[in-house]
Amino acid sequence: MFSPGKKRYILVFSLVFLLLLGYSQAVYSDEQYKQYDSYEELVLRGRVTAVTDIVPTADYITMEQSVEVKVTSGEYRGQVFTIENVLMGHPYFDVYLEEGQDILLLAEMEEGSIQMVYFQEVVRDKYIYYLIAFFIVLLLLIGGLKGLKTLIALAFTGVIIIMVMLPLILRGYNPILVSVISASITAVFTLFMVGGWGKKTLAAVVGTISGVTVAGLLALWTGKLALLTGFSSEEAQMLMFMDHATIDIQGLLFAGIIIGCLGAVTDVGISISSAISELKENSPGLSSYSLLVSGMNIGRDIMGTMANTLILAYVGSATPLLLLLMGYEMSWIKIANLDLIATEIVRSIAGSIGLVVTVPVTAIMAAWLYRLK
Repeated sequence: MFSPGKKRYILVFSLVFLLLLGYSQAVYSDEQYKQYDSYEELVLRGRVTAVTDIVPTADYITMEQSVEVKVTSGEYRGQVFTIENVLMGHPYFDVYLEEGQDILLLAEMEEGSIQMVYFQEVVRDKYIYYLIAFFIVLLLLIGGLKGLKTLIALAFTGVIIIMVMLPLILRGYNPILVSVISASITAVFTLFMVGGWGKKTLAAVVGTISGVTVAGLLALWTGKLALLTGFSSEEAQMLMFMDHATIDIQGLLFAGIIIGCLGAVTDVGISISSAISELKENSPGLSSYSLLVSGMNIGRDIMGTMANTLILAYVGSATPLLLLLMGYEMSWIKIANLDLIATEIVRSIAGSIGLVVTVPVTAIMAAWLYRLK
């Protein structure tokens, strides 16, 4: 069975999982009320039981579906409603409903009874849960105890971001300071959880925090000089209209850069530190200089692939935009000076510089910690 040490890890993971589950049920339950001046809104789960296509006369509507839906959640479970699903010929907004499909309904409530029901969205979360479950099973089967530790670290990271970092930013705290502290706490916990307590983990922690801090400072410096506004996305623009929230949008941009490069920087830090630890264990007579040279050589190889990975990750998310710019044959001087493009370039380059800085810092720290007595 499990050793006492493994039992402790399993107990900690179980507690963290239960806390996250309880929090998600409390905050993201199936039924969520929103209070307005004259009515309430309620989100319900439903299943399509029948669909009838109707061709209307309005020019902007290509088709209208009359849909019969049965509520499958909450106190209104079993009730059947007929709703209209308007289709306008736009692939992003149009959803063609089919019998047996699970959807979300938006119900307008008044004095405890449903007045109107609308189609809100198709149900996607259960498929996400299937994917997460497959990931967890695969991680535990292949990783064993290390996989379990990884899950605990992931859960902790989620708690820090969702329950600490984001609420503090919403309350008006400096996004850069909050993200640096959150990233540092996350990196320390993750590295010590996965690597254990020792010199290897300590070197990785120092290298990771150094790389993340450098990336954040460079992004801040370059962003200020280049007058990056932080409003390059629709989501950032919508934050201006949130009630009871004063957010530094420009600072939020740099905070996102710090969090975005954390994973890659942590990976580089622990890889180099772990390699030096193995070298020292298998060849105890190696000097600090030899360990440093070996660590730098290993780091150069990792650096070449990880920097490429980081940049490709940002390019991948911006592929539609790049195709749009190329399709309209916009000149490079215009492209490079767009706020949106300049933001993505600074994001990828600053993160890559932080990754590069992590290599020598981790190698030097590890070599010093494993120096001969």
